[in-house]
Amino acid sequence: MAATIATIAELGYHQASFARIAERAGLSSTRLISYHFDGKDDLMGHAITSIYGDLSAFMSRRVSARTTPGAALETYIRSLVEYIRDHRAEMRAATEIFLNFRPEGGSSAQDAATNLSALSHIERLLAWGQESGEFGRFNTRVMAMAVQRSLDGLPFLLEADPDADLDEYAEELAALFARATRA
Repeated sequence: MAATIATIAELGYHQASFARIAERAGLSSTRLISYHFDGKDDLMGHAITSIYGDLSAFMSRRVSARTTPGAALETYIRSLVEYIRDHRAEMRAATEIFLNFRPEGGSSAQDAATNLSALSHIERLLAWGQESGEFGRFNTRVMAMAVQRSLDGLPFLLEADPDADLDEYAEELAALFARATRA
């Protein structure tokens, strides 16, 4: 999986052939890949599942440790920026898969991105803040979309500006959403 992600990150989705992945992994044949995966669609599905599984575990450990909604929201923002900063190859591969993966008979990664259930964890966090009185009144779906999409755009920013100051980005976003959610 590491060789797949690294190959996609370096060469792009369309150039990430079994041959190139096998070469990067130090395999003598693509048959070892074919033995474990039913084609490129299956491999790409596993790659995106691996990336988002790691990201999800990273975020869950950090956010679930917070005891207030404000701290949880700030940690969510800062942690996601940190993960993107420290896992650029994985994020580049995820972006390539997101933009190009069209599995036969299935839905694309872009379809998953428009699934509103992907915002449910942030909406629950925001509702918690409203119920506790820490956050003001606002539409939690709109706010969740604003938070998530400001973070989803970060890999694209890094493509255009690889030297972007991500600490400043995290600081600004955390402050922005602290003001936007304030009671």
